[in-house]
Amino acid sequence: MTLPTTAAGAAAQLTDAQFARVREWVYRRTGIQFGDNKRYFVDKRVASCVREHGGDFNLWFASLRTGANERVAQQLVNELTVNETYFLREDHQFDSLVRSVLPGIAQARRAARDTSPIRVLSLPCSTGEEPYSIAMRLLSEWPGIEEFDVEIVAADIDTRVLEQAQRGEYGARSMHRVPPAVRAEFFERSGERYRVREDIREAIDFTTANLTDTARMRAFRAFDVVFCRNVLIYFDEISSRRAAENLFGALRPGGFLFLGHSESMSRISPIFDPVRLPEGIVYQRPAIGASA
Repeated sequence: MTLPTTAAGAAAQLTDAQFARVREWVYRRTGIQFGDNKRYFVDKRVASCVREHGGDFNLWFASLRTGANERVAQQLVNELTVNETYFLREDHQFDSLVRSVLPGIAQARRAARDTSPIRVLSLPCSTGEEPYSIAMRLLSEWPGIEEFDVEIVAADIDTRVLEQAQRGEYGARSMHRVPPAVRAEFFERSGERYRVREDIREAIDFTTANLTDTARMRAFRAFDVVFCRNVLIYFDEISSRRAAENLFGALRPGGFLFLGHSESMSRISPIFDPVRLPEGIVYQRPAIGASA
């Protein structure tokens, strides 16, 4: 069965049954629930995927469901993932990181004579502006960078944006909040494009991750800080709670979680302690006596 088409030959919307099947698959795979108000968005991107794989919806969806071709599944995930970011977004949280969170972690490390690296996770990292922003703020403003090794891991479910992030090349839209002095220090300019300095690009480990896949998230452990901003708003209650538990597992006891400005862990799960810092609220995995 091929997708319905218009007279002009372009793929039209899915049938109600096709939309329901795709929506259910996407939910199970990513935790993202697309409502009827997102119908046009989903239709357009699914039609593009189906056309690329022969134009027959049933054959395409069978490959999706059976896992016979992981590239088919990853392409759909890439098409349906929303990636909206820029450098120094919600930068009061980076202020909190360098002024409050990291100094506290460093103090605890010294007291315990713990020389292990301080580990930071950016998930989802999208096209890389967030992890690069973290690295730049640490290099320019946190004195502890001279004393402690820092590992930054950046992860996303979308393989396409990870490739962009690793290239580290950006246009005006991503750069609009970056001051001239920071551009001069951390970027190389080529015409109207800016590329992150090579040593910073190489210092960040980019990898794939699915926040709602508990088995795969077990690979992420012992992080001191996790940035997980503006993704939980796309999840329903069940997916949000699963994501919260996976983030809990990714943190060391006492580790800190940053969420987006419109997100609140208090409405999702009680397993984190909210901590009010001068720059805003963060969420902490209890240091002892608690588990997911």
